Amino acid sequence: MNLIIVKIGGNAISKLNSEFFEQLRQWRQAGKKVLLIHGGGPQISKLSAKLDIPTIKKNGIRLTDEPTLNLTKMVLLGNTQPALLMRLAHEGLAAIGLNASDQQLLTGQYIDQAAYGAVGNITGVNELALSKILKGQIGVLAPLALTPDGEWLNVNADTAAADVARVLKASQLYLLTDVPGVLKNGKVISAMIPQDLPHLIEEKVITDGMQPKLSAAVKAVHAGVQAVRITDQLTHPGTTLKMGAND
Repeated sequence: MNLIIVKIGGNAISKLNSEFFEQLRQWRQAGKKVLLIHGGGPQISKLSAKLDIPTIKKNGIRLTDEPTLNLTKMVLLGNTQPALLMRLAHEGLAAIGLNASDQQLLTGQYIDQAAYGAVGNITGVNELALSKILKGQIGVLAPLALTPDGEWLNVNADTAAADVARVLKASQLYLLTDVPGVLKNGKVISAMIPQDLPHLIEEKVITDGMQPKLSAAVKAVHAGVQAVRITDQLTHPGTTLKMGAND
């Protein structure tokens, strides 16, 4: 599929600039399909604190019991997704809000229900439906999946973006974050291959916050996504992860 996927973190939505929307416009004019997958972690944590719902993370994964799942759906579908759609409308870009319950767009399975609750990975994407939707407009998709039994799952947005990119054979995946790329001694590492990861983790160049992004990125390039870019702006080069010449 002639598709570009952009993952936008919850904090990043309010910081999107005119260059971001201009890049989306150029992609659409060039006939590219564009899918935005949005997070909402900071907003979920903030509302949890207000409602006295404890935020517990284990191995970097937010434990998702029933109250946390309901709150997550409320934030993603009732707050961050409409905010992003309003920005797109203001910029004159046709877009549609999407979630797993639309024609079962995303199906998934529990990672470990006993350990993490309703946290999952994406196992299937309704490629036919999504392809039709993206022909005429930009898709704005929440990182939630449904099990075959109809149970909702909270999915890490970076993992969701990489899984969707992998299944749909996206040409490019952008993981927008609050740093300009993977930093070493204060400078952005412009290019990486999957084999670079172990020693960068060992050297503490890649820390806990960046590890999930890079592990998602590696899975995506192994599955055929041509390039994954980690950056703070679509127009900044950031760090590009590709397969090595010998892979």
